[in-house]
Amino acid sequence: MADQASRGGERYATPQILDYTARTHHPSDHSLERAFGAPARHGMPEIQLGPAEGRLLELLLRLINATKVVEIGTLAGYSALWMARALPPGGHLWTIESDPKHAGVAAEVVGEAGLGDRVTIIRDDARAVLPKLCDSGPFCAVFLDADKGRYDVYGRWATENLRAGGLLIGDNAYLFGRLLDDGEDAKAMRRFHEEMAASYRSVCVPTPDGLAVGVRLDPKA
Repeated sequence: MADQASRGGERYATPQILDYTARTHHPSDHSLERAFGAPARHGMPEIQLGPAEGRLLELLLRLINATKVVEIGTLAGYSALWMARALPPGGHLWTIESDPKHAGVAAEVVGEAGLGDRVTIIRDDARAVLPKLCDSGPFCAVFLDADKGRYDVYGRWATENLRAGGLLIGDNAYLFGRLLDDGEDAKAMRRFHEEMAASYRSVCVPTPDGLAVGVRLDPKA
């Protein structure tokens, strides 16, 4: 249960508690540690998911028996590694990264982890790539962690290409605290939230910057 303080936004997650729960529930390993440290080693933005969010992604995909997943925003491949681990033999992840350097680092990370056979890294702008992926669908899950001002566009594509019961997941759903601002990125993110709520059974999990999760409703029901 919660109390009034935590319902109002207070958090009880001290560094010591976070360390204990991480070691207990999702101990890291060499491949994950290498992937998590890749941005720092290669001079890239250190904006990847945290380990707990990565584990949550893996668990969500396992819960729905996901076999075909699309990720928009690869960075160094840390989240891709978590999701690829959730897939059964024959499952596949298509992950899209517009920055050639980032995509190259991600390819190294995925290859070192021995998961290259189930991950395709597409080095291009998502707007150009997504229409070409439609024939590989319907997909079981779509994970967004890219340019926030286009989440609404990506969300619409997901809604058209997810199977009933599939997952749409969007990181940074609080937009770094700017969700209610007047800027165009904030407006796009709010459209993403509102359109997700209309077509999914959804929730915004209060991770540090919000993780929006929706289960695709059957449009025929």
